[in-house]
Formats: sequence, structure tokens, C-alpha cells
Amino acid sequence: MRLLLVEDDDHVAAALSAILARHGFAVTHARNGEEALQAVLPTAQGDRPSYGVILLDLGLPDQDGYQVCARVRKLTTTPVIMVTARSDVRSRIHGLNLGADDYVVKPYDTGELLARIHAVARRSPGPADDAAGPAGSPGSAEAGVLRLGAVAVELPTRRVSVDGEPVALTRKEFDLLALLAQRPGVVFRREQIISEVWQTSWEGTGRTLEVHVASLRSKLRMPALIETVRGVGYRLVAPAA
Repeated sequence: MRLLLVEDDDHVAAALSAILARHGFAVTHARNGEEALQAVLPTAQGDRPSYGVILLDLGLPDQDGYQVCARVRKLTTTPVIMVTARSDVRSRIHGLNLGADDYVVKPYDTGELLARIHAVARRSPGPADDAAGPAGSPGSAEAGVLRLGAVAVELPTRRVSVDGEPVALTRKEFDLLALLAQRPGVVFRREQIISEVWQTSWEGTGRTLEVHVASLRSKLRMPALIETVRGVGYRLVAPAA
């Protein structure tokens, strides 16, 4: 997923960009409001940059972050997460009214920030990931069908097939595969997967996740389809068509 980081502090931006990169994000860094606005404008060829999420710091050197948010919202529907030290309720309400999709107060927990990024990206109606291509490409959805090489994941009917042959999955196995398949190449943290698939916290469920991943690899006969990212979680590696 491409992400636009609007942050005037180069040290903060470098540290956060490194973390985001480890979790599968391609980060574009804008140091002020004007750079942020230029980053979302169409190119000379008419192509509009595609970002999954915009992380917008409010304390910018050239203009107020609220103003930037309002102008960005007129240019793109990309989800905006405001990141700021302003923790009062009035500031949060003002930001949300201007079009922000979420509001994170500094200092924040990195895990929570990553979870919020994925949450707003899922709610976005537009393309949120460079790994999602045109219909029929790995990770694309056509009438609710995700195609990943020989694997087809039918979301409405909850059916999965490999080379046209149906594969019987349990409910949780399907939910896990569908979650990963909607964003091929993106690393999902273990905590996030447990929260979304099992609707519970991470504690005591780690082994359950490992068992389900192993079962999926076996049933799909594709051990390399789901990659383990050591110390972080899992991602789906879309096979060639």
C-alpha cells in the first residue's frame, strides 16, 4: 500500500517511514502542506497518484494542518488520519468535520497506528493498494471474486477453488484467507489478524493462528502462498497468473 506521510520533522518521518516500510507500506514523505497538496494533484499526463492513506501531522511550518486537510479533501477521497499532540475533544471534532477519517494523538502506540491505517483503508471505496491491479490481476476483485494466480476466492459465496477445483475450508480458514487476499503483499500483524478473524485479543490465541495458516498452506497445496514475516505476522504472496 502506498502511503503519504505529511510530517515536517525529518527525524520523526524517517523513524516512522522505516516502521511502515517493515509492514509493507511504500511511503512518500511531504515536509509541509504545499508538498502534500502537490503530492495528491494529477500529474502532467493526467494520472492521479493513488495512496491508500494520508497521515497528516497538524503542526506544519507553512500552513495549519486543518487547512491542508480541507484542501486535500477537495482533491481526493483518500482516507486522512490526523496525527497531532492536540488531544482536546474540540480539536478532534473540528478535524473530523473537515473530512479527516480518523484522529491519532501523540504520543501514540505504533501498533494502534498501524491498526487504524488498515481500518480506514478497508473502509475506503477506492483502490487502497498498489498490489491491487486491474480486473483479473492478482488480488483484484471482479464481482466479489479475488483471483490470485490459480486461486479464486469468492467472497459472496465463501467458496475457494484452485485451478477450478473447489477447496473445502472451515469458516475461520476462509476468513483468514479472505483477509490476506484482499491486500496481497501487505503484512498483517498477528494481533490484527486475531482481532479481525477471531474477534478477540491476541493473548492465548497465537497457536490457533499458526495452526490455521499451516492448514491453509496444506489445503491449497501452496506452501509459499502465505509468507511468515518473522516477529510481525503474515502476508499473502500473489503467485504469477
